[in-house]
Amino acid sequence: MVQILKTKGEFDTALEYEGLVVVDFFATWCGPCKAIAPTYETFPEKYPDARFYKVDVDESKSLAQLNNITAMPTFVFFRNGEEVDRVRGADLHRIIKILEEDKKNHGKKH
Repeated sequence: MVQILKTKGEFDTALEYEGLVVVDFFATWCGPCKAIAPTYETFPEKYPDARFYKVDVDESKSLAQLNNITAMPTFVFFRNGEEVDRVRGADLHRIIKILEEDKKNHGKKH
């Protein structure tokens, strides 16, 4: 399940996860955000070792500023609380490539 983060406290808690954390910074009025959202919602099932979140930039302006978000959507990838990558725009191919690389390099053997 993709959770919505609204406060800095929620954001900081999300980043405490030791694996990959992906945050989708979006706006409700953004066409590309709406287009990619259904696919993004499927990622927790496909990538169970990662955690997926969303931040509405209009509801949580401080989180958007804190992360230097200048375009929507922007997907920011964190590991151990540090930003490791970012994708500006609804570039599904690049997002999946980052997720697959992370799964290959850090995924748990089930």
